[in-house]
Amino acid sequence: MNPLLLTLLPLAAMTERLWYALPLLVSVSLVYAATRHEEVPDILSHAWRFALWIVVFMGIGALVVQITTWTLR
Repeated sequence: MNPLLLTLLPLAAMTERLWYALPLLVSVSLVYAATRHEEVPDILSHAWRFALWIVVFMGIGALVVQITTWTLR
């Protein structure tokens, strides 16, 4: 079997499981924003910004873990 294909198989499985994080991200962002604001446009605006922060920080964390994994091999 192709070594590149063997490398990409875990990545494909990971991206499939990442879809389960989307409802969690949406619900956490909306609940957090709703505790801060009362008007729907304000809630949606804050939820969008908060979701973006979550994605950015989780991406940074994943990048740190990936770089650490590469250096330990």
